[in-house]
Amino acid sequence: MALQRVGVVGFGLMGHGIAQVAAQAGYQVIVRETEQRFIDAGFKRVDASLDRMVKGGRVAEAEAKTARGRIETTTEVKALRDCQLVIEAITEDLALKKTLYRELDAICPPATIFASNTSSMTIAELAASTKRPDRFAGLHFFNPVQVMKLVEIVRAITTSDETIGTLREFTAKIGKTGVVCKDTPGFIVNRLLIPYLNAAIRALEEGVATPEEIDEAVKLGLGYPMGPFTLLDYVGLDTQYHASNVLYDEFKRPDQAPPPLLKRMVLAGHHGRKSGRGFYQYDEKGERKK
Repeated sequence: MALQRVGVVGFGLMGHGIAQVAAQAGYQVIVRETEQRFIDAGFKRVDASLDRMVKGGRVAEAEAKTARGRIETTTEVKALRDCQLVIEAITEDLALKKTLYRELDAICPPATIFASNTSSMTIAELAASTKRPDRFAGLHFFNPVQVMKLVEIVRAITTSDETIGTLREFTAKIGKTGVVCKDTPGFIVNRLLIPYLNAAIRALEEGVATPEEIDEAVKLGLGYPMGPFTLLDYVGLDTQYHASNVLYDEFKRPDQAPPPLLKRMVLAGHHGRKSGRGFYQYDEKGERKK
C-alpha cells in the first residue's frame, strides 16, 4: 500500500520527532494532541530541531520550511480518518492506548495501518482493541528520533507480511534502518539494555565506584558513547523502572528486576534530566551541573 498521509498521535518527546522525519521525507503529516498548549510545545521542539539542522548544514533552509509546512495539527481524533498509517506515541498507559485505538478503528478505513511506538507493551494486546490485528504492528523509534537511525518493527502473531513490508518501506524512506523482531517484552534493544543499566546501579549500590567513575570506565573501556548513569538520566529513571518491571513480570530474571536504589530515586521524584535531578543534577536548560 502506498503511503501518502501519515498520522501521529502525540506531539511530545517522541511524537514531534516522528512527525518531523516523516515530513522531511515528503509525507503529509497530521498530528493529534489533546490540547493546543501541547501542539505549541511540539512545534517549538520541531522548530528548534530544524534550526539546528539548518545551522549545521544538514538541511537547506527552504527544505526545512517545506517540511515544517507539511505538518498539520488537530485536537480531534476524527481528523486522522484519511491517513494510510497512524503512529501512536502517547504515554505508556494501557487503558489510554486501548481507548485511542478503539476510536481510531471506528473512523479509519480498513486498510489503514496502526503502529505503536510503545517500548514495553504487548503489541498483540493493543491490536486486540481493533478489528484490524493483521494491520497492526509496533514501530519503536529511539530518542532523539531525528538522530537515531534504528526503528524496531515489531511483528505480533497477528501482523501480516504485507503490513511488515509496508513498514519496512516506510522506515527506509524516512532514512531509518528497520529491524523486524517478534512481540516480546523489551523487543531487541531494551531486552539487552535494561539489565545492563540495572547492573550499573547495583555496582553503585555495592560501592564499586562513583557514577562518574563508572561512566568514564564504560566509555573508555567499552567504547560506548555514553556511560550508564548519563544514559539513565537522559532516558528517565522512571522509564527504566517501568521497563524493568515489565521485563521482570514476564521473565522473572533477577537481572531484570529494578534495584532498590532505582525504586527509591523514582519515588523521590529524581527522574533524571527532566526533573532536574537523577544520578547527576541539571539546570533549567537540562545542562548537567558541574
